[in-house]
Amino acid sequence: MASVNKVIIVGNLGRDPETRYMPNGDAVTNVAVATTESWKDKNSGEKKELTEWHRITFYRKLAEIAGQYLKKGSQIYVEGRLQTRKWTDKDGVERYTTEIIADTMQMLGSRQGMGGSAGAPMDDDYGSSAPAPRQSSGGAGAGGGAARSGASRPAPNFSDMDDDIPF
Repeated sequence: MASVNKVIIVGNLGRDPETRYMPNGDAVTNVAVATTESWKDKNSGEKKELTEWHRITFYRKLAEIAGQYLKKGSQIYVEGRLQTRKWTDKDGVERYTTEIIADTMQMLGSRQGMGGSAGAPMDDDYGSSAPAPRQSSGGAGAGGGAARSGASRPAPNFSDMDDDIPF
C-alpha cells in the first residue's frame, strides 16, 4: 500500500531563525512557526482560538536563505515532510522530537527589511487612496528596474485576453 508524508504549513515565525553549520559546511536552520485556528463557540457564541507551534528544519541552500531573510513575525509557506528523531538530553534521558523537514519555502507578506538599502524602510502603503505604481513584467525582478510614470505607458487592453480562468 502506498503512503504519503507531506506537510503544508502557512504561519508566522515565533522567533528569529537559528542557523548552524554541519562539519561538512552545509547550513541547517531551525524555526518555530505558529498556525492559528479560530472559530465561534456554538454554546457561548464567543470567538475561540487555538495556536499550534511547529518546528521546521531547513538544510543546505534553503537553510542559508531562511537564515538570511526570515525574522520573527515573518509569514511563510512551507512544504515538507514529518520526521521524528531520537536524542539524549544532558541528563542522559532519551527524548523524541517530531519536526518538519522543509523541501520548499515561500516568503509571504510584506517585503519590509528585505533587499532594501540599510536603514531605509520599504513603503508598504496598504489602504492608501493613491494606487501603487506598477512594474512592467518585462524582465524586472524583485530588484526592480527604473520606475516609469503612468502617463508614459499605454493602458493595457484586457479585451483581447483569451483564457479559461473562471474568475
